[in-house]
Amino acid sequence: MPTIIMGIFLILHGLVHLLYAGQSRRLFELRPNMTWPNGAWAFSRFPGNKVTQLLVSILLALATLGFVASGLGLLIGQDWWPTIVASSAVLSTAIFILSWNGKFEALDNQGGVGMLINLAIMVAVLLLKWPS
Repeated sequence: MPTIIMGIFLILHGLVHLLYAGQSRRLFELRPNMTWPNGAWAFSRFPGNKVTQLLVSILLALATLGFVASGLGLLIGQDWWPTIVASSAVLSTAIFILSWNGKFEALDNQGGVGMLINLAIMVAVLLLKWPS
């Protein structure tokens, strides 16, 4: 049962990344007046907001694919799922760090909760070798 719950959780965690990808491309607003990833500390001057929005959206879609694939891999008992989920968690965390606006406010709008979840996933899979 814990394996099923974790597999579903990984899939859902991945799908949340699609919400942020939609926000990044301005397909919709997750919250009113949310401008993320505009003003990203790593990309604010070059390449600019439009390119940053596209780049972040593409990378988040890639992270989504990784989390969904790893969740499915866990559910069907594949050996490769820990590598994919760890890689996806690292990619996701890197995206949110690089697209952070440099301010310690509204971190939940900038992927702060997702980074904590990624950290928990990496600890569980890489350090604790879950499931053993």
